[in-house]
Amino acid sequence: MPVQRNDCPVEVVFSILSGRWKIPIYRYLYKSNKPARYSALLRHLPAISKKILTEQLRELERDGIIERTSYPEPRPRVEYKLTAHGLSMIEFLDKMSEWGETYMLSGGKRY
Repeated sequence: MPVQRNDCPVEVVFSILSGRWKIPIYRYLYKSNKPARYSALLRHLPAISKKILTEQLRELERDGIIERTSYPEPRPRVEYKLTAHGLSMIEFLDKMSEWGETYMLSGGKRY
């Protein structure tokens, strides 16, 4: 889903992060603190299909959140890492996490 030009910054953020697997991909890349190969992401997210992982990675790359590096070797290797722009998201994602935890602890519905 391409990011639409919008007057509401919050909607832009949610447009970028929409997709069942984008936050888990982001979290894995952030916590590993190093480039990750496609196969490592598949192992870390066993319920995701190859097709969906590829789609979600392409969207995150298109939106400037991750960077894809391809190494032209006899056995091609591709790595993904967060861009500086992607790393800058951690502060507000931490705030969202705090809010979610408070919500769940107060008896809010879990999805």
